[in-house]
Amino acid sequence: MRRIISFLVLIALAAAGAAWVADQSGDVVLSSGGWRVATSLPVFVLALGVVIVAAMLAWSMLRGLWRMPKRLRHRRREKRLARGRHAITHGLLAIGHGDSDAARRHSDVARRLTSNDPLALLLHAQSAQLDGDRGGAQRAFRAMAEREDTRLLGLRGLFIEAQRSDDAFAAVTIAEEALKLAPGATWASQALLGFRCSQGDWTGALAILDNNLTSGLIDRATFRRQRGVLLTARALEVETSDRDLSRDSAMEAVKLAPILVPAAVLAAKFQSEAHQIRRAIKIIETAWLAQPHPDLADAYAHVKLGDSAKARLVRVETLAAKVPGNIEGALAVARAAIDAAEFSRARDVLAPFTEASTQRVAMLMAEIERTENGDSGRARAWTLRAVRARHDPVWTADGYVSDRWRPVSPVTGRIDAFQWQTPLAALPSDASLSTIESEIVRETLLAPPRPMLRPASPVEAVAADRPSASLSEPEPPVPEPEAIEPEPAEAPATAAAAGPVAAPPPQPAAPPPLFRDRPELARSARPVSTVPAVIPILRAPDDPGVDDEEPLRDEFAELNAGQQTGGWRGFIGRLGG
Repeated sequence: MRRIISFLVLIALAAAGAAWVADQSGDVVLSSGGWRVATSLPVFVLALGVVIVAAMLAWSMLRGLWRMPKRLRHRRREKRLARGRHAITHGLLAIGHGDSDAARRHSDVARRLTSNDPLALLLHAQSAQLDGDRGGAQRAFRAMAEREDTRLLGLRGLFIEAQRSDDAFAAVTIAEEALKLAPGATWASQALLGFRCSQGDWTGALAILDNNLTSGLIDRATFRRQRGVLLTARALEVETSDRDLSRDSAMEAVKLAPILVPAAVLAAKFQSEAHQIRRAIKIIETAWLAQPHPDLADAYAHVKLGDSAKARLVRVETLAAKVPGNIEGALAVARAAIDAAEFSRARDVLAPFTEASTQRVAMLMAEIERTENGDSGRARAWTLRAVRARHDPVWTADGYVSDRWRPVSPVTGRIDAFQWQTPLAALPSDASLSTIESEIVRETLLAPPRPMLRPASPVEAVAADRPSASLSEPEPPVPEPEAIEPEPAEAPATAAAAGPVAAPPPQPAAPPPLFRDRPELARSARPVSTVPAVIPILRAPDDPGVDDEEPLRDEFAELNAGQQTGGWRGFIGRLGG
């Protein structure tokens, strides 16, 4: 709109000027020597305007001819850059979908057309990486590291190549140089932090963590948590060599991360040794409310040195009551009750968790049966349950399971990666739990009866020393049949064929039966269905298993009833008794 108004104003001014010139009277005479020109004023103004316009056109043409070579060179360069950028674009796209041939072809075009373009160097390096040409990739990244605008990118590429070559020293050196160049480089900071942690250089790791906070790479909450983790790691490492440093580190760690279990356990231990019982109890209770853990329960039980087992039981019950219904509290109370010989109390606290027991629950129940009653049968049943039961929570990080807490994941190098949780590989399906539990009891107590053994001949005694075969396999033929005592039903025929034989020795009086006959427990002829188990189910070679469809029976009370017969386990147990 402004341009239109300006154009109209200029037209109006020009028209007004032309009208004013046309209204002027008089002549214009130009005389020079013998040359004389006379014209009117309007004609002179018009001629002067034409001359000015012609001069301007001539100057424009001369200037255009003078600048034409430069313009041609600039245009040619722009076309080369456009073709180079086109090659770079398509080369990066080829790298994105893994076409190494196209990436190499576009990289060559880009290097020929735009050799100084940083993107051309990046395309060349990445195409070399895609082809597996590490030497070419390193040369390209070195060229990028020598440029001011691509130095950090070149260092990053050299760092990656050093990692692929397993050159830890070169990788750390490059990361340190990159961190000096750009303190906010996340990859360099993480690399140096992971290296310091892997070498156990906790002081250096703490310095890098402080730099991360100053550079704004992490927030305040993350800084406090990670610093507490590193301090805890240092305290655990120097616990036996430098007690003062370990105590100071543990106390600072528990202030920064009060719910970190290892820090709370170690700090409570130092407070307990210093006779600061209330502080130690407060530290453990704070961590317990956030996450119950067996190490916390053990530290709480022994917070007062020299206490009796019953005093520890009372203290652990107080701790477990702070988080009602938690399995860790029940396990801690059961452990303390067993140590105090309060077996009924241990059974009561474990009762809600025995239906779908974990390994620790089953092992505690086995210990109760063995310690309280000396019942090896029930203890063995609970031990079998422990083998096949669900796993308890463990320290795990990135799929790696550890028997202790670690500050850094050995898989990814992340700080504070270990969590107290059930490993994913140990989560069975709900459908198989009841089947597994029922088979444990059947295999232990309801084994099929085995025929009573008769006195063996010398040949049979030698044959008995060989490994026992399956019950379904027929007995191999025994050499020297004349040395074997004949069966009672075939005595007349055998005597007639073999002639007079010596009278058999008198049989000893049969001992009272240990198990009574249970014909309803005989196995059916159909095969046992396969149970999908997390841990492979193993049976003895001579144990055919039991029917999976039989209802679960409580046979624990029948073990001591006496007067039962059958079962090789009972027979061997009777011989051992």
